[in-house]
Amino acid sequence: MAHIGKHAIVVGASIGGLMAARALSEFYDEVTIVERDPLDDEGAPRKGVPQGRHAHGLLARGSRTLDELFPGFGEEIIAAGGSFGDIANDCLWFNFGCVLVNAPSDLGGYLVSRPTLELAVRRRVASLPNVRLRPSTDAVEPTFDAARGRVTGLAVHPVGRKAEGETLAADLVVDAGGRGAHSAAWLERLGFPKAEEEAVRVDISYMTRTYRRKPEHLPGHDAAILAACPPDWRIGVILAQDGDRWIVTLGGYFGDRAPDDPDGFLAFARSLQRPEVYDVIKDAEPLSDPTPYTFGASVRRRYERLTRFPDGYLVFGDALCSFNPIYGQGMSVAAMEALELRTCLAQGETQLAKRFFAAASHVVEAPWKIAVGADLAHPGVEGPRPAPVRFINWYIAKLYRAGARDAVLATRFLEVLNLLRPPPSLFAPEIAWRVWRGRGAADVDPLLFDMKRAA
Repeated sequence: MAHIGKHAIVVGASIGGLMAARALSEFYDEVTIVERDPLDDEGAPRKGVPQGRHAHGLLARGSRTLDELFPGFGEEIIAAGGSFGDIANDCLWFNFGCVLVNAPSDLGGYLVSRPTLELAVRRRVASLPNVRLRPSTDAVEPTFDAARGRVTGLAVHPVGRKAEGETLAADLVVDAGGRGAHSAAWLERLGFPKAEEEAVRVDISYMTRTYRRKPEHLPGHDAAILAACPPDWRIGVILAQDGDRWIVTLGGYFGDRAPDDPDGFLAFARSLQRPEVYDVIKDAEPLSDPTPYTFGASVRRRYERLTRFPDGYLVFGDALCSFNPIYGQGMSVAAMEALELRTCLAQGETQLAKRFFAAASHVVEAPWKIAVGADLAHPGVEGPRPAPVRFINWYIAKLYRAGARDAVLATRFLEVLNLLRPPPSLFAPEIAWRVWRGRGAADVDPLLFDMKRAA
């Protein structure tokens, strides 16, 4: 294992920052995590993570990666009240007007609230002997040695006490500050070009409420995910959580959010295309008031395309790419990036940023295409829709509908959704044949002829 340096600093103690710190801990004598929020040991939702009060999904790839980075992590989640289930067999998946058939699979995933998950990860990271947490601390900006072209540390101060500022020297600073990260502004002030951005505006709005969970609720399932699809594009999610709770998130695109009053929230649930969410909450005991959340646009920052970038600095997690949260990709992608960071560090410090951004871009590529492709199926989402994109969305709809009867197709779709297989695997000959067989020979879409003409 390569020894890189004495000190690394991570900005942000959310899932992404904790994952980055875990990777760095193997290569630096000391790792400091700077976090603006106070951090308790109770797992309460944090101000800096407003989405923490809402439904979160840890994909199968993310669950496996956490188990790899933190051996025994799954047992800790179970001990904290979470559960481990078969994503293909224990969850109801609705989209394109139908429900995927349930069948046993190797797609295991944890059902646990975001605050409880984050607390478990933070405890494991904080237990590492060379990691130090600095809560209630503002990251002001990186310090920079222009002659060396290198970031040399981070200026910080206690929240609300600028006069007590100090500079922490470091061999590496990693910005894992999430969607509100300041890297673009910081780098511009240091004289570096802004990374190219790709954005897809979705204006997702939703409302979340928790309920007491009883054994008779949602029989045979631990979760129901009702994806946005025509004609109303509304979203409904109910997930089992620690504390014998259900978390229910309802919403839609372009401001179509469930009302914040109990009757309106229930009416919105009743309007969904499937009854499972409504059937649970109509008689369930509420444990919280409805809580709102909004998300404007998915944004991908192309740091891998920059030709000039300072040594001693990296951007990580949501600060690199922020996904539409309805697909539950962010935490799993951050965990996968941590593995790539560990691999890059094992190869030494030379051109670390260039190598890491290239590796992270590869990690981001598949989930970005999955999320953007699905969003572009909504007629109100702006963005180019060339013939290949339209064909893929047409094909995925056919595959999903065939997956209502074919367990092989259902499992393959969920393997891709859970980042365990690449999207092109959905077009493998044996899969395409099952889709064709399942869709019916007479069910021919005019888009196929458009594709032939385009070719």
